[in-house]
Amino acid sequence: MITIRNSDERGHVSHGWLDTHHTFSFAGYRDPRHMGFRDLVVINEDVIQPNGGFGEHSHRDMEIITYVLSGQLAHQDSMGNGSVIRAGDVQRMSAGTGVSHSEVNPSSTEAVHLLQIWLLPNKSGIPPSYSQQSISRESKLNSLFKIVSGDPMDNAQTMKQDAQIFSSILEAGRKLEYQLGPQRHAWVQIVSGSLILNEHRLEAGDGAAVSDESRLKFTSALEAEFLLFDLV
Repeated sequence: MITIRNSDERGHVSHGWLDTHHTFSFAGYRDPRHMGFRDLVVINEDVIQPNGGFGEHSHRDMEIITYVLSGQLAHQDSMGNGSVIRAGDVQRMSAGTGVSHSEVNPSSTEAVHLLQIWLLPNKSGIPPSYSQQSISRESKLNSLFKIVSGDPMDNAQTMKQDAQIFSSILEAGRKLEYQLGPQRHAWVQIVSGSLILNEHRLEAGDGAAVSDESRLKFTSALEAEFLLFDLV
């Protein structure tokens, strides 16, 4: 079964410095029909204006992934990490027992466009941790490139959840397939372009919840960038 979450049905909030769309309930946006999917609880598509951002705030017991689409984001945290996350970069932070951080657009001229993703961890009370990876277009072109995984043996950033996250850029007319394991579920999030998932057409900003399906078939009508979440 594949259930579509249309882009224009997402929650939308504009704060001036921040324009954001919520796939699932978040902060002041509440929709009992969309409280998350399995252990995936947040997908926010954020556009942060120049010099805007999130000042220092705290999290605990949450796996937080930031996927930057354009622009750049300056990160500081209580673990002593300080970095700039640029387009193509993926940041992974396990909040664990607690971490404070800030995420600010350091540019005075260019907005930053990103996806903020949260998953519940499968273990609480762990020490917080941080990692960051730059991923080239070529790595994910016409393939499913694993960017985050719950298996520390995978060649990906490691999170505390039995899940895998793949990134792909599929050129027009190209196809990919993915086999879901028994009792596994999936979420597909379209970043840009247009994609056919099995028999369902998806556009930029659309998401799809997948259960009781063994094989996912991706066909790109227009060049499409998307994320695939393999979930327990």
